[in-house]
Amino acid sequence: MFKLSDYGYDLPKARIAQTPCKNRSDARLLHINRAKTSLTHHRFDQLTKLLRKDDLLVINNTRVVPARLLGKKKTGGRVEVLIIDYASGIQCLEENGYFQCDCLVKASKSPGAGERVFFENDVQARIIQRKGYISEVRFLNGPGFVEFLKNTGKIPLPPYIHRDTGVQHQADNEDYQTVYAQKEGAVAAPTAGLHFTQSLMKALSKKGIEFAPITLHVGYGTFVPVRVDDIRDHEIHSEFFSLSNESAKKINTAKKTGRRVVAVGTTSVRTLEYLSCDTGIVTAKSGMCDLFIYPGYTFRCVDAVITNFHLPESTLLMLVSAFHTRKKMLEAYKTAVDKEYRFFSYGDAMLID
Repeated sequence: MFKLSDYGYDLPKARIAQTPCKNRSDARLLHINRAKTSLTHHRFDQLTKLLRKDDLLVINNTRVVPARLLGKKKTGGRVEVLIIDYASGIQCLEENGYFQCDCLVKASKSPGAGERVFFENDVQARIIQRKGYISEVRFLNGPGFVEFLKNTGKIPLPPYIHRDTGVQHQADNEDYQTVYAQKEGAVAAPTAGLHFTQSLMKALSKKGIEFAPITLHVGYGTFVPVRVDDIRDHEIHSEFFSLSNESAKKINTAKKTGRRVVAVGTTSVRTLEYLSCDTGIVTAKSGMCDLFIYPGYTFRCVDAVITNFHLPESTLLMLVSAFHTRKKMLEAYKTAVDKEYRFFSYGDAMLID
């Protein structure tokens, strides 16, 4: 269960969703009941019936920033810059007066240390250093850069979602955010949350289900493939998280009173497990989460998971395989393929309880 090849599965390209459902909560939902070892098929809005009236849903309220910029080198060559650590850039801006962070820089010949990249409105950036495939970049327009990014940057869709230049960009700006997104800093959406609507959340609340927001700024590392044969040798990416006193109190009250903590998305799972002690009690704090969950891990806080379908051989598939079992999870994925579920960020979801 530690071989990378143990987490492969066949997925026709036609099953990779390119757009979301017109109504988010009309997405399909595969319910995996671990105790009964059963699989049943539903619509996402049927969570109102599938969840218990005293469940606590932990949601990730991160907001995706328009982190993709198009610019040019001094020679006129095209350059694409993807900001992958927005939170560090904001911290640097507050401390030093300029925005500097790690980025992915794509060009026919990537600019080296000391070279500049030129954007619209006389905005410039300088490459500070190269660190493998990552570049540390300083944007030279001080506090004005954040406003420039919001007005000019593009939402960085995952590489398996294909767009012609400019097509549906405006729709993606809204579609690739959860309805409860608040805290800016992610370069990828916590996609399990994309299925929630305000009306569904109201219906769940009416049933008695509570929500507890946490923040984990999803980084580009979520798309970085595992390149080692033994998954235990993989170095997981770190991501900024924050858990408030109010949400920690809700989570701890649920654990102490025997109510279920239902994590919406693998980002919520990682954060909750990173923060919990052996009895599942969490501590309010902020920091960097680098927890890698794979089969053999013992869950302490999370009782149920709402999640999307993940890429073959990904750390996210390993995480859900730890929550269920690798064999049964791959069987569920095969069923989803056979039943023509839609996969990945804009695709359908599953409830594992």
